[in-house]
Amino acid sequence: VTKCWPTDTLMAGSIRARFKFNVALRETILILIFTGVIVVPAVAQTPKWKTFLAEGDTLYKQEKISAAIKAYTKSIDAGKLKEKDCYSALYKRAICYYSIGEFNKALKDLQAFIPMFPEAPRPRLLQAFIYRELEDEDNQLNSLTEAIDLHLVNSDLLKWRGTLFFHKEDFINAKKDFLLARDLEDEAYVETFIGLCEYNLENLDSAFISFNKSIELDPMYIPAYLYAGSIALENGNSEWGLKYLNLALRLDPKNKEALFYKGAALVELDRVDEGCSCLNRAFYAGMDEAGDYLKEYCFVVED
Repeated sequence: VTKCWPTDTLMAGSIRARFKFNVALRETILILIFTGVIVVPAVAQTPKWKTFLAEGDTLYKQEKISAAIKAYTKSIDAGKLKEKDCYSALYKRAICYYSIGEFNKALKDLQAFIPMFPEAPRPRLLQAFIYRELEDEDNQLNSLTEAIDLHLVNSDLLKWRGTLFFHKEDFINAKKDFLLARDLEDEAYVETFIGLCEYNLENLDSAFISFNKSIELDPMYIPAYLYAGSIALENGNSEWGLKYLNLALRLDPKNKEALFYKGAALVELDRVDEGCSCLNRAFYAGMDEAGDYLKEYCFVVED
C-alpha cells in the first residue's frame, strides 16, 4: 500500500489555519475575561473512575495487589456506581480480595456486582471458589450450579459439582454429573466416582465395571484398586478383594490403606500372622484404624 504524505503546500496551509484559530481563541478569551465570564474550550476528558480503573489493571498485572485494590476503590468512589460500566471495578476488586484471602470482602463486592449482571457466569464461579475456601459446601454448590446453568460447562466443573453432590450423599445427581463429565473427558478419577455412586445406589455389578474401567484407563491410579478391594471385602469376598489390594501394593508397597485392608482380609481368612504383619505396618504408617484389629487379633493380653 502506497502511503500518502501531505505536500509542503498542505502542511503550510495547515499551520496557517492553526495559527489563525489560536489568535482567534486568544482574542475571545481576553474579551470574556474582561467582561467577567470565562469559557474553557470543550476538551474530551477521560472520567476519573476510568483512569483509576486503568491504574488498577496495571497494578494488578504487576502483582501489586494491595495497590490495585486502592486504585479500584478510588474508581468506585469516583464513579459512585452510577453507570453499569463502573461496576467492573467492583468485580476486579473482588478478584484482588480473593487472591489475598480476604474472602468476606470479596463476597460483599460480588453480591453487589452479580444482580447487575444476571447473565454473567464467571462472577458466580468466583463466588463458588470463595465458598470452597470458606468450606461452605451448600453455597458452593448453589454458586457452581448457577454458573453451570449459565452455560459455563466443562469436565472440571462437572467433576467439582459431582463431588459436592457425593459429599451430600445425593448419589443420583452425583452420578449424573460424572456421566456428563465422562462424555467430555473419560478418565480414571471419573470412572472411580461413577463406581462409588453405583455402589451407594446398590448397583454392585455396575460399580465393579466402573472400577475395572478406571484401572484400564490408568493402571497407576491407586484409588480404584483401594475402593474395589475394600468394597469386595465389605461384601464378603476376601479373595477378590485381596487381588485388588495386592495390585495396589505393587504400585505402592508402603500404602497404608492397602496394608490395612489387606491385613484385615488376611485375618478374616485365618491367615493371622500375615494379617498382623500388614496391620502392624499400616498402624506405624499412621493408619490408626489398624489398632483395633491388632488388639483383637494380634496381641495376647494377659489378665
